[in-house]
Amino acid sequence: MADVPSRDGVLSGRKIAILAESDFYEPEIAYYRRRFAEEGAQVDLVTRMWGNESITFTGHEHRAPLTVTRSLEDLDDRRLREYGALIVPSGMVADRLRYTEDLERLAPATDLLRRAFARSGVLKGIICHGMWLASSIPYVVRGRKVVCHNNLLGDVRNMGANYVDQDVVVDGDLVTGRTGDHCHLFARTIIDELVLRGV
Repeated sequence: MADVPSRDGVLSGRKIAILAESDFYEPEIAYYRRRFAEEGAQVDLVTRMWGNESITFTGHEHRAPLTVTRSLEDLDDRRLREYGALIVPSGMVADRLRYTEDLERLAPATDLLRRAFARSGVLKGIICHGMWLASSIPYVVRGRKVVCHNNLLGDVRNMGANYVDQDVVVDGDLVTGRTGDHCHLFARTIIDELVLRGV
C-alpha cells in the first residue's frame, strides 16, 4: 500500500512512529497509515535495519508485503522528541524486535521504548502482544493501568502492571489496547490524546 498523503487535520504537523517487523497484522497497520494521515499526521514505519537500506516484511494473515526504510536505531533523543507518539503494534512485531544478540544489552527497539517512556512528551501506544517489548523493562509499566491480549495477562501481572478489563486503557502518557481488532478504538484514542496534550 502506498503512503497516504497527509492533509490538514487535527494532527497536522505531527509525526507518529510505528514499529514494524514481519508477522504484523495487516488490517491494523493499514488502518493506522490511513487514519492518522487523514488527521494530517506524518506516519513513519521504523524497524531495525540490520545495515540494509530497506527491508520488506510480510504480514501474518495474508503474507502482504510491507517495505520499511527508516531505522529505529537512528532515532536518537533529538529525533525521538520529534514524534508525538510511538506505537508498538500487535502480531509478532514486538517478539521479533525484542531479540538481542548481546544478552547484557537491551534490544535496540526495547531501548527505544525505554527512552520514549523517559519522555512524557512522547505518547506511548502499546496494543495486544506489543507489551512483549516492555518485558525487559517492566518498571516502565509497573503500577500503571494497562490492557493487553488475554494471552499476556500473566506477563503484565508479573511486570507489576494493573490489568484493566477494557478494550482501550489510558494511564497518563500510555495508551494500551486489547487486540489488533480494536485498532480503530486504539487509534481514535491516540488521536484524542495527542489533541488533548497538544503534542
